Amino acid sequence: MSETSQHPDFWRELKEELAQLWRSFADGWTFAGVTIRNQLRGLRGAQCDYVIIPIEGPLPERESPPRSFIQRQLPLPPPPLSMEILNEQLQAIADASNVKGVLFIFRGLEAELATLQNFRRAVQRLRAAGKETVVFTPYLDVAHYYAATAADRIVVPPGAQFNVLGVRAEVQFLKDTLAQIGVQADIVAISPYKTAANQLSEADITPEQREQLEWLLDDQFDLLTQGMADGRHTSQDNIKTLINRAPLFAADAQQCGLVDHVAYEDDLPFLLADKEMQTNEKETQANEAETATPLSPPQANLLPWDKAAPLLIEKARRHTRQFIGVISLEGAIIMGPSRQPPIELPLPLIGGSMAGEQTLVQLLRHAETLDNMAALVFHVDSRGGSALASDLIGREVQRLAQKKPVLVYMGNVAASGGYYVSAYGRHIMSQSATITGSIGVIMGRISLQGLYEKLRINQVNLDRGERIGLYRNSTPMTNAERQLFRNDILELYGQFKQVVANGRNLPYDELDPICEGRVWTGRQALTHKLVDSHGDFVDAIQQAATMANLPADDQHVVPVINLYAKDDEHIPPHPFTAAALTGLGDWMTDKSWRLWQGQPLLLLPFTIRVL
Repeated sequence: MSETSQHPDFWRELKEELAQLWRSFADGWTFAGVTIRNQLRGLRGAQCDYVIIPIEGPLPERESPPRSFIQRQLPLPPPPLSMEILNEQLQAIADASNVKGVLFIFRGLEAELATLQNFRRAVQRLRAAGKETVVFTPYLDVAHYYAATAADRIVVPPGAQFNVLGVRAEVQFLKDTLAQIGVQADIVAISPYKTAANQLSEADITPEQREQLEWLLDDQFDLLTQGMADGRHTSQDNIKTLINRAPLFAADAQQCGLVDHVAYEDDLPFLLADKEMQTNEKETQANEAETATPLSPPQANLLPWDKAAPLLIEKARRHTRQFIGVISLEGAIIMGPSRQPPIELPLPLIGGSMAGEQTLVQLLRHAETLDNMAALVFHVDSRGGSALASDLIGREVQRLAQKKPVLVYMGNVAASGGYYVSAYGRHIMSQSATITGSIGVIMGRISLQGLYEKLRINQVNLDRGERIGLYRNSTPMTNAERQLFRNDILELYGQFKQVVANGRNLPYDELDPICEGRVWTGRQALTHKLVDSHGDFVDAIQQAATMANLPADDQHVVPVINLYAKDDEHIPPHPFTAAALTGLGDWMTDKSWRLWQGQPLLLLPFTIRVL
């Protein structure tokens, strides 16, 4: 018998050594290329004072899936700038010794508060690297000003107004409106705090809905004003006083210290010119006052990203062999494949992107098979939706987390079903303004009996089975049916709480005060132990690398790969040992599957936008 056959790990160890040898060669080649490019840039005297980066639109966290061949042939608008790409650009600028800073041009932000915090975190990281950051913005509403205050300087045109007026929650109630056309919404919720369908079932705001909107607005207003105060090096009380004096014209805003300069965009090259250069220029002009030819004032070298990128001095880093995978769950959680409706309507369960369990389950099972994937960042930005779909996705997250580190990164909102699918992550990270929680269940149906009567529609039902109309009946809900819904909700709520108790290692019997549909900001959720930390996506990657024992220092770069659905191929679940399946048996009972069939909903009651 050969010596190698006596060592079953011989080929595995040889493979690892060859992979390490190849990685060393690749790193050496990378370092050599970076050195040569930097030397050529030095010889050319490549220099850029400020890189211009326009900021507009929703700033999605991750890049959209690659477009198909047919889509690339169509005159479609370019995808919006994502935080993923922006962070890559800012990291390159932070590395470059031949760049002074960045000039952000705001052209209309449509981002929610947690996304604005991500932008601020990116700017603060750039400032910590020694780069100056300048924002030019004609908009001075809450969202734009909050984002701008992360920068060193804020420049506004003379016609701009400081319009930071505060925050407001607006809720429209449609019960009486629906009654006018003969439609009635019958809703059963786990508690009065689970208000996802109040818009349809109530004529006015309930005390519980008002209460939680108050605590959410209080916390968000505190986060906004504290962030503005920190950015402008003033007190939070002073910012609140100035908000109560708004609107203010640009000159008044400058006098109050809210902005630094009042100038047009074409003034920026002169405004941002080096101060030493400006001083020398004034001395030269004084010494040559009699010169007939006027001297042009000094200008800063401002270049857009596409022209500045080839000039930037690079920093070489070693790449790890293993990578961190990213799977995104965005939009309403539904059964079936993920899809994007052609229109978006501001009503519950209608409009927006839809995250299908079929797509997400297959992606998570695919991730499980990737040997080189050291950890997964599960990006969740969802108000929830189908309880059954949330259960199936949550099951796969739990399975994967038993094999590899899974960090859940919450976007603007990860509540109700969005929290359900997150609970089994080994680490949950959010922004302090992320909307989360809403741990509860609702069920209901819409009665069209009155509408049919108004329209003279005579609907005849031929039934077999006493409860055939339980979920689709056109008549109002009876007391017996309401009790059936209530029983289902209590059972499902108990299961939801068990998921939270197991995933977060919290006592089951102590969960009601932070559950029952209550909604929290990320900062409040941290105090309730529903999340583990706060940060942006870059922080999430560093945390995931630490969890996977990968180097997270500045000398290494861990590859980050977005995982997208490519086809409809079914991937069966990888079998676990009996020990690994401990605690999962109750997910597979006939009773559990029967309870899901009523389509109970794990849905956040509202969305708060910063305008």
